[in-house]
Amino acid sequence: MRHFGHVSPTVRKDLFHLEPAEFTAASPARILAAALGATLYSPATRPNLAGDVHKQAGRGVVSMVLCLEDSISDAEVADAEDNLVRQFAALDAEGGELPLLFIRVRTPEQIPDLVRRLGGSARRLAGFVLPKFTENRGTAFLDAVAQAEAESGQHPLYAMPVLETPDLLHLETRVEALAGISRTVGRYRDRVLALRLGVTDFCSVYGLRRTPDMTAYDVQIVAGVIADVVNVLSRADGTGFTVTGPVWEYFRSQQRLFKPQLRRSPFLQEGAEELRTTLIEHDLDGLLREIELDRANGLLGKTCIHPAHVTPVHALSVVSHEEFSDAQDILRPERGGGGVMRSAYTNKMNEVKPHRAWAERTMLRAEVFGVAKEEVGFVDLLTAGLQV
Repeated sequence: MRHFGHVSPTVRKDLFHLEPAEFTAASPARILAAALGATLYSPATRPNLAGDVHKQAGRGVVSMVLCLEDSISDAEVADAEDNLVRQFAALDAEGGELPLLFIRVRTPEQIPDLVRRLGGSARRLAGFVLPKFTENRGTAFLDAVAQAEAESGQHPLYAMPVLETPDLLHLETRVEALAGISRTVGRYRDRVLALRLGVTDFCSVYGLRRTPDMTAYDVQIVAGVIADVVNVLSRADGTGFTVTGPVWEYFRSQQRLFKPQLRRSPFLQEGAEELRTTLIEHDLDGLLREIELDRANGLLGKTCIHPAHVTPVHALSVVSHEEFSDAQDILRPERGGGGVMRSAYTNKMNEVKPHRAWAERTMLRAEVFGVAKEEVGFVDLLTAGLQV
């Protein structure tokens, strides 16, 4: 699979200076973690789940979570598990290219049980999402993933812990909670693909809910937790993990209090004013701002609950030609001793040693999402992705 693989080769050639690379479930974990992109969640109760997976793959989705936890009621769990077994069997029989598929469980015991019930179709499973992850709960979850992999003899099964418990939000317990999580995931480094943020659960602790006019970063108590999670768990010194962005809850027009957050000029230049209007009508201008703030705050990828959110996440994940040019200059071998230079675009300073970690992360993102041509912007990428 590859990002923008649903777009025709001719269109990709027009859009990309360097096209997104192909990857598979067997690719190195660092590639898969960066390539998750917009991870689309779906309740495991959907009767045509296999068809839904194929449909979303055809629209550019490369990672999905099939949920047995908060998206379904307690009374539906047993039927949902049975449905997953049937749907994975159908996916395996049909073959073809699939997104990376993860199951969000409720308990550690579900993990080996589900893999046993899936049988040979477990080859279509990339791993598990582990809810309400703490130091104490985490070990049992991660041991269960390792056990399931060993018993099945399948390819590596990865884990994506979800950080969403009150002890992360409460100031008096946050430092020790983060330290404990760090100790746990550090022991299972090869198993943990990425860490996900449960911002909806964070808000629930204080009875909060952000409006479509606001991002997660406008809710200060949530912004503080995100900053601390990145501080402890996503350092660029080799100890950090990929941390993905929070879910955007809205997908239909709401009554607005504030002005739209999308400038007109990029859309006017491309003759795409109608697209801008559509994005605003569906409250996606707030999503676009939050995606930009995610990356500025060290997050990569995003949890999504609606297919309409996928293409904007991927379009804003593509590395611009300017970013690529800067990263290349910073990482040139002859620059190993440090120094400072004017960027090739003559609009900023590139300082080799302080900007090196940024450049390395940018080149990894360039590998999986591609590099846009010099004259290609977000509007072009979004339009191409939506037209399929």
